[in-house]
Amino acid sequence: MTSQETLRGLLGDPRVSKDPRRHWPAYSSGEISEDWPLHLWVSVQNMFTAYGDDHRRLRSLVSKAFTARRVAAMRPWIEQITTRLLDELDAAEQPVDLRDRFAYPIPIEVICQLFGVRAEARSELREVVDGVFDTTITPEAAQANVVRLYGIMHQLVAEKRENPGDDLTSGLIAVREDDGSTLEEAELVDTLILVISAGYETTVNLLDQAITALLTHPEQLAAVRAGTSSWADVIEETLRWQAPVANLPLRYAVEDIEIGDGVVIRQGEAILAAYAAAGRDKAVHGETADQFDVTRADKAHLAFGHGVHYCLGSPLARMEAEIALPALFARFPGMELAVAPHELKPGQSFISNGHESLPVRLK
Repeated sequence: MTSQETLRGLLGDPRVSKDPRRHWPAYSSGEISEDWPLHLWVSVQNMFTAYGDDHRRLRSLVSKAFTARRVAAMRPWIEQITTRLLDELDAAEQPVDLRDRFAYPIPIEVICQLFGVRAEARSELREVVDGVFDTTITPEAAQANVVRLYGIMHQLVAEKRENPGDDLTSGLIAVREDDGSTLEEAELVDTLILVISAGYETTVNLLDQAITALLTHPEQLAAVRAGTSSWADVIEETLRWQAPVANLPLRYAVEDIEIGDGVVIRQGEAILAAYAAAGRDKAVHGETADQFDVTRADKAHLAFGHGVHYCLGSPLARMEAEIALPALFARFPGMELAVAPHELKPGQSFISNGHESLPVRLK
């Protein structure tokens, strides 16, 4: 779905499910093999693939551990991480890869701190999450990557059961609903996969794309520095113009759904949500929809979803960007791309929307 109005309607429609076991016949009948590179995206058992009461139960449990208060308490720590990274960049040889040296470390350190992931495990975690979002790898590599990912998550759960701490993994293990129900073991591990993977990949791309947008639109960077546009304008326009998740698999029609002009999504058919395309819908943003413009009055987008599956981590992603972007551009006012814009290569994914690298000269 690429129309913003149509996509918003489907995301909020109770006739649209994310549970393949109940509502995607191709999956429940065994037609979707385990070596399909996107298998993990539909097979996980967490709130990402839940529907109805199951989704409400799982989201309620995660929400109790992922509170706004806990997220807000991360601000001083995110500021410290940002300052440390800027100091390291200041001493680095030029040019530097800002995706690798800045856009990645901030969200991965934040999410690993939130969930109590050991520092020595973070490099491998980053590698396997990259594999989850890489839609070009072979079926064999995808399966091997899933095995590694589950190994890391099961080890994390075992460590936190043995030595619980003030982190969200320990919180998810301990949390109870009012009726005393708990997360099943598979749901617990798959929930960790969801929130840790989504919790940093999207923010990496938000930072990557925002930096790229400002370096390729110097007049708009000047407006932000002059105060006539805000960093919030930059963030929201980036989310609209280059959604961090371009396309998200999958949803399924619970029954036949007519979406206009005689088009009907038949019961059991799969739906791919095209967030990046919806952000550039000319029916909403006019003929300038493909242009980056921080002064745009209406920056409406669906980058964090809509409806019951709206991203729980959106406040954290926005806060990280609100801290990191102004600090970076203040420290290096003469920063510029080290390659021509057309030489920036997109990442190996039709899901994750970022660059392979972001080489810049800082001084």
